[in-house]
Amino acid sequence: MKTVTASDANRQFSSVLREVAHGEVITVVSRGKPVATISPAKAANAQRSAAKLTLLKRLNRQAATGARNWNRNELYEN
Repeated sequence: MKTVTASDANRQFSSVLREVAHGEVITVVSRGKPVATISPAKAANAQRSAAKLTLLKRLNRQAATGARNWNRNELYEN
């Protein structure tokens, strides 16, 4: 993890984004205190994908409940 000051992040934003795109996690500090963390979007997508997989596995194990006496056409009004 890399740390940069807010003013450096502002002046070199393109460079910061390039580093983040290559997997670097950057903490932005202002007056010595962390104020933001910039991380790759892929990391968030990986977490979301893992959560989705977990949910789908659980739903596939769960028995269906309720009556299924309708069809697709009945769901939509013409």
